[in-house]
Amino acid sequence: MAFNRIVDRRFNARNPRTAGRHLPTGQISLASAWTLCALNAVGLIVAAYLLNPICFYLSPVALFFVCFYSLTKRFTDFTHVFLGIALALAPIGAWLAVQGEVNFFPQIDGRLSLKHSFFLPLLLAVAVVFWLIGFDIIYAIQDYEFDKSHGLHSLVVRWGINNALAAAFLSHMIMVMVLVVFGILSRFKIAFLIGMAIIAALLLIEHFLARRRSLNWVQNAFFRLNALVSAVFFLVTAIEVVFPFFRLK
Repeated sequence: MAFNRIVDRRFNARNPRTAGRHLPTGQISLASAWTLCALNAVGLIVAAYLLNPICFYLSPVALFFVCFYSLTKRFTDFTHVFLGIALALAPIGAWLAVQGEVNFFPQIDGRLSLKHSFFLPLLLAVAVVFWLIGFDIIYAIQDYEFDKSHGLHSLVVRWGINNALAAAFLSHMIMVMVLVVFGILSRFKIAFLIGMAIIAALLLIEHFLARRRSLNWVQNAFFRLNALVSAVFFLVTAIEVVFPFFRLK
């Protein structure tokens, strides 16, 4: 986020929605922002080193993707996809932090165990990509006029608001389907299925609010409902893991 604010500071200063942020208003100096960014980058690499070798070797890759996203709005309409890829590294990184290896076909007691396969974090990564595409499009409709007039790219600018919102809705439906597959392979059942129904309902409400298009409605759709989606997913997954009697035998 620090890198994003640094490279976008001139655009943020001209955009009425973001003109009050810390760098444009001088509340934080550019040197301070760069220092914060650098210290956190070093902290990530050190933390990865303390986990295991594969996390350490891949930490610069993670930093590259997380920072590169902030530049993509200058040359591609698919900036939302790049943000999705950047954040999709989280479940992959978490898996590697715990497992320390990539194994697509693990054997448990001499039998293939898909619930221990690297396919699972990859499915979560795909779900995150589509989730991000959907809600970042919703977020981008706030800046449609500004982005269009300043040569910044997004699917909202390319396709128009209505078509972009349709693409966002499709992305979120794909996300739900991928999560259902994840749950099946993880042998989750009751709690997870209930959670998926709640998440689908939250996403429907999010898209209803997004089509109201006022700044307040978009903020509610983007921040509050997506926070609920995350919380519900965490809760039902934790229930399935902690209480195995909910799971498929």
